[in-house]
Amino acid sequence: MRNAITALLLSAALSGAAAAQESEGAAIAAVIDDQLADFTARDLDGAYEHASRTIRRIFGSAGNFGAMVEQGYPMVWDNAGARYLALREEGDVWWQRVLLRDARGVLHLLDYRMIETPQGWRIDGVSLVAGPDVGV
Repeated sequence: MRNAITALLLSAALSGAAAAQESEGAAIAAVIDDQLADFTARDLDGAYEHASRTIRRIFGSAGNFGAMVEQGYPMVWDNAGARYLALREEGDVWWQRVLLRDARGVLHLLDYRMIETPQGWRIDGVSLVAGPDVGV
């Protein structure tokens, strides 16, 4: 009986954790989707609003931020769709892996560093993930 109760409690705890991560994942995906749509529409002010305070401090303006994305992340600047993969939590930071299709149809793998603020989720950085080496 004791094992059954322990198993039931463990199952409930795991269910609660999975539901919490699913909820966070939906909120995080919504922020990333909004920013991607802003870049597509060339709404730099809107895209900049989704950046963390640290990112905003580094670039200083929506124009500077947009120029960096256009030059350094052309697949984000001219994106044609995103698919959300693994979401992981590391301390106060959540990492959302995104498979992003650029305007030419080429796929790119990115990790979005997300932080929760009193104003909601903000993007605190994006990094390209190297694909696996394929070949002989």
